[in-house]
Amino acid sequence: MLIGSYSPTLVIISLCVAILASYTALDLTGRIATAKGRAVHLWTAGGALAMGIGVWSMHFIGMLAFKLPMDLGYDLTITLLSLLTAILSCGFALWLVSQPRLPAWQLVFGALVMGAGISAMHYTGMAALRMQPGIDYDPTLFGTSLLIAVGASGAALWIAFRLRQHSPHVTLFRCGAAVIMGIAIVGMHYTGMAAARFPDGSFCGAVVSGLSGKGLDNLVLITTLAVLSIALLTSVLDARLEARTADLARSLTEANRELTQLALHDPLTGLPNRVLLADRIEQAMSNVQEQGGCFALMFIDLDGFKPVNDAFGHHMGDQLLREVAVRLREDLRCQDTLARIGGDEFVLLVRLAEPDDALGLAARQVGLIARSFRVTEHDLQISASVGIALYPGNGQTAQDLLMNADAAMYHAKGSGKNGYSFFDASMNSNARRQLQLLQDLRNALDQDQFSLYYQPKFDANNGRPVGAEALLRWEHPTRGMMLPDTFIDIAEKTGLIIPIGEWVLNEACRQMREWYAQGYTDWRIAVNLSALQFCHAGLVKSVAKALSTHRLPANSLTLEITETTAMNDADASMTVLQELSAMGVDLSIDDFGTGYSSLMYLKRLPANELKIDRGFVRDLEHDSDDAAIVSAIVALGQALGLRIVAEGVETGVQQDFLTKLGCDSLQGYLLGHPLPAARFMVDIHRAEQLATA
Repeated sequence: MLIGSYSPTLVIISLCVAILASYTALDLTGRIATAKGRAVHLWTAGGALAMGIGVWSMHFIGMLAFKLPMDLGYDLTITLLSLLTAILSCGFALWLVSQPRLPAWQLVFGALVMGAGISAMHYTGMAALRMQPGIDYDPTLFGTSLLIAVGASGAALWIAFRLRQHSPHVTLFRCGAAVIMGIAIVGMHYTGMAAARFPDGSFCGAVVSGLSGKGLDNLVLITTLAVLSIALLTSVLDARLEARTADLARSLTEANRELTQLALHDPLTGLPNRVLLADRIEQAMSNVQEQGGCFALMFIDLDGFKPVNDAFGHHMGDQLLREVAVRLREDLRCQDTLARIGGDEFVLLVRLAEPDDALGLAARQVGLIARSFRVTEHDLQISASVGIALYPGNGQTAQDLLMNADAAMYHAKGSGKNGYSFFDASMNSNARRQLQLLQDLRNALDQDQFSLYYQPKFDANNGRPVGAEALLRWEHPTRGMMLPDTFIDIAEKTGLIIPIGEWVLNEACRQMREWYAQGYTDWRIAVNLSALQFCHAGLVKSVAKALSTHRLPANSLTLEITETTAMNDADASMTVLQELSAMGVDLSIDDFGTGYSSLMYLKRLPANELKIDRGFVRDLEHDSDDAAIVSAIVALGQALGLRIVAEGVETGVQQDFLTKLGCDSLQGYLLGHPLPAARFMVDIHRAEQLATA
């Protein structure tokens, strides 16, 4: 027998190639597992080619490592056939592990097929030597090589199937598995080589016409490494591209989720917004129509929120709205919907067992809001007005229900706030009238429909005129002359009172400038400030601008604010009043005695005047309590060094009583009605003539 030998270098190279081929195969199974559509077939075909070349290259380099005491060559056709066998076997393996499941019987069958293919590749490659006489094989080692091929194939298939999904540390596991698989493949090959017996006198029939072994090992190695490297690099790059694509898809999914959240929810409170609420109402209506029952739609508007927002700033207002949302959700079930549809307006959609259940639920919501809120170390007190619309009964569409609940809410506000009201059909007409009034009010400034009437004030002692109070009138195009009490509430609620108030201030200063130029330099023009105006950040600038525009001395203007407004937030009021006082403007506490005042704060307020409410003046002839109150107010004002003005004087008895008490000036219908400027001056001239007569 001829004794062969091995090149240690090529043996090691063959082992490295086997390991690299095994790792490439494991990586490609991962690509196939995640691919979809045509990409599966492309990766399978490319993987079969790369893996087949790798396995065959290991086998061929192993054969080149084998040396006999003769020249060796390799038949090209048979060598290519062994390569084809390797590619087909690897293609079958990749197809098998790409299946969704790999049961035991299928694994055994696949191991037999792949083992047979690998063995066929090896022994076909050996046949490419075309030895004469033929190669004898040791039966034991031959059988062992077959068993190793089947066992290695089964292990490779199982490992590839288990490691095909991306998971933490999968690369490390694949490296370890590739080493084991490479050793198994090399073991099979060299066991098969060890089974070969070459009789003495044998010669290689392919040495003349076949491939020569000289330099072939380098060519095969370089080609194989190139193929495996390209396959592996392509797989890695594709995996990274897929990972980036997956990250992008996750980012887009998250972005879509966030956009959906923003589109359907209020960004401040996280509650459903008007769009989502409308959808929930439609669903609730469908459920009632299919299953029966009823639900209530409750429109919740916060009373007193705007003054908080104006006094403490939007940050505090936003935080208060969040706290309101949290509190309203305390009492809700999972099937209920609480939405914020704008500003300080919330809507509650609740499924009811009986329509009467809405009453208790609405009362609980009012009670929840009535409790004090603790916001950034401030105790804030607000209330809620709730309007209730029921389905079925109060509307056929989501829009109808919302509109009717809104109308009921306005009715609750008009009834004193801090309560609830069920919708009634008559409310719609009131709501429409209010809406039309609001539209007309928006146009009134632009179309010069406002005017000022002036009610004179007289010195209580000598009866001489000392100025006037400017009173707003609205000449409505269809309703005629309208007094402030018919539209001031809606102007306050919508914020229109701010531009209207600025117009009043400018017009009063303009008129006072005319009178000042006519010689009435000791007169004062009084202008009422609403609570919203007083809280508005631009009040001081507006007053300064009006005085500057009309070149009017500051002490010719008296600003009247109610006692309740001044005391609502005494510290904030103090700051505003001090700025106005520093400017030289006179300040009057209007309707004094109707609110609750801290004498400590009243003493500190930079006011110049107290104005006794007409309610006390009206009944002082018949009610000793009112007379006592008026006397106390006059005494208090005198003690504080304030001018005392009494309004609502309608009888001579009232005039005499107030004059004897020590009031400084009087106004009322007895002395003069509110009139336009021209007619006002006619009456003033008549009064002056009477005073001097």
